[in-house]
Amino acid sequence: MIRLEADQIPQWNQLLLQFPDAHILQTSQWAEAKKQNGWSPMYFQEGSDPQAPEGLALILRRQVSLAGVKFSVLYAPKGPVLNWDDQLSVSRMLDGLQDICRQEKAIFIKIDPDVLLGTGIPGTEDEVPAPQGLALQDELKRRGWQYSQDQIQFRNTVLLDLRKSEDDLLAGMKQKTRYNIRLAARKGVQVRQGKVAELPILYKMYAETAVRDGFVIRHPDYYLNTWRRFIEADMAKILIAEVETQPVAALILFHFNGTARYMFGMSTENARELMPNHLLQWEAMRLAKRLGCHTYDMWGAPEVFDESDSMWGVFRFKQGFNGTITRTLGAWDYTTRPTLYRRYTETLPKLLNLLRQRGLKANKRSLND
Repeated sequence: MIRLEADQIPQWNQLLLQFPDAHILQTSQWAEAKKQNGWSPMYFQEGSDPQAPEGLALILRRQVSLAGVKFSVLYAPKGPVLNWDDQLSVSRMLDGLQDICRQEKAIFIKIDPDVLLGTGIPGTEDEVPAPQGLALQDELKRRGWQYSQDQIQFRNTVLLDLRKSEDDLLAGMKQKTRYNIRLAARKGVQVRQGKVAELPILYKMYAETAVRDGFVIRHPDYYLNTWRRFIEADMAKILIAEVETQPVAALILFHFNGTARYMFGMSTENARELMPNHLLQWEAMRLAKRLGCHTYDMWGAPEVFDESDSMWGVFRFKQGFNGTITRTLGAWDYTTRPTLYRRYTETLPKLLNLLRQRGLKANKRSLND
């Protein structure tokens, strides 16, 4: 693996576009965003031709402290990127990642590439396994990689094929979803593109959503800077649903390499009976089509497909749009320091629970500021 120099990084996103499945979390914009939380990006290329790489890996490095001693952890968000059907490329990439873990003296390196394990809900007639993903899973196990207890990104999601016409997309939705889209429009909900200057309003709405739904968000500057960075790079759009000119719901639509992603959504308690989120999703899909995207990622589906999963309610909403349930490999860790890795994984749940409690309190305070 060759580490890119600083003067090569401006070309990084163009190199990613050579791979049809390259994810937006592997872009240089995401790397810059993660610097705000203490991560240092490193860019690696597999292959000798700098203009035609065999594979790419944006790896984030962060220092952690165990028993007062500092160590590093490594993470390739939704990476690495390569042709997963080429077994020689897969072998070289995994060798390279394992070497980097050793060279950096890291506790572990984590990867979570969007390699398909299958579609449909497991155990149903719609389930279709993906041999490529199952083979990679076996190879990781053979090499000593471990399925991670810390799944940072969603392992599963719902994808819609935007190559269909708008009429066909609507016709494929569940009747209730289609009805709610039309109800929202009929009752005066309007969706418009927002401006960068409106981002603070969206963050306030996002904090309200987090308190209501019980999830933790980071400090305001993280989101404002991240959203602004992608919008200014023409890789994200703001959509705001309004009732009588008052914002009641919004989303940030990220787009890269033919895929649009609903990564951040927010809403108030106002006018929920008018179904603004249904119309907002539909307008996001229409905008994604105009941007030339072939896929719409609804960003997240349950880890376990039953009502015990915390995402079940949101998933039922997403199911109404009739996308394809897509299950990917998830996050896998490789370590050359098993004792430290075990201590880290034992400590992490307690730390995350503590941070979650603090985060929920901070979310509530932010609404009162």
